[in-house]
Amino acid sequence: MFKTRLLSGILLVIIALVTIISGGPVLWAVVTLISLIGMRELYKPFHMENELPGICGYLSAILYDILLFALNGGFLPGESRDWFMGLFMALIISLMAVMVFSYPKYHADQLTAAFFGVFYVAVMLSYIYQIRGLPGGAYTVWLVFICSWGCDTCAYCVGMLIGKHKMAPRLSPKKSVEGGIGGIAGAALIAVLYALAINHWGNAGVSAASFAVIGAAGGMISQVGDLGASAIKRIYGIKDYGKLIPGHGGILDRFDSVIFTAPIIYYLAVLIS
Repeated sequence: MFKTRLLSGILLVIIALVTIISGGPVLWAVVTLISLIGMRELYKPFHMENELPGICGYLSAILYDILLFALNGGFLPGESRDWFMGLFMALIISLMAVMVFSYPKYHADQLTAAFFGVFYVAVMLSYIYQIRGLPGGAYTVWLVFICSWGCDTCAYCVGMLIGKHKMAPRLSPKKSVEGGIGGIAGAALIAVLYALAINHWGNAGVSAASFAVIGAAGGMISQVGDLGASAIKRIYGIKDYGKLIPGHGGILDRFDSVIFTAPIIYYLAVLIS
């Protein structure tokens, strides 16, 4: 089991390296694909992954990503806010139409989950692509994974060593307050080391202090993402969201913290720069 998990983890890192370094259409396409798979996993507990509400969600996510790509490439005129607001209004209208014309087949919680899935998975994951497009984004985008997976690793190690006070005993009995603090500190430290490395070998010219702030904030919010995804699993009595990644589960099991970290790092990077 450990060997399978390790090999899957190495493969994920290789895919991330190739995809993010390539950037542009390659990164956009991979993020879109991951979003659709993640949405399908999220819709399964609501029994609508193959139903009309879910299909409305998938189509909206695809249109959102196409709009994002077109606007970033300058292919569409006008304010991006107008295009996106129009899309989300269309999603709400479509979901309500599905409920009305198929009544009483679908429940309000299914429609809410369909709408939530577009934002929770597709919109928030799209910030990986958006970070890559920022000035210096080729370096900054890696902070998403440093904060998420680095925090997770450091929190686990510190929690195993000195963890005594439970963070969320009813939700995740193994997570401790000490581990959480260690994860935040670890993410900040790794971000600083990363800044020093890219300044030395890549002449990036980034601020180690800024990366430390981003690392700490990203590490903190990544734990909320992790626990939030766990809460949904506990409520609906599922162990993993899927089996796509051997030893890790599904896309949401591996990217639950990344989903929360990507938007935070985008806005912090814009604010600090």
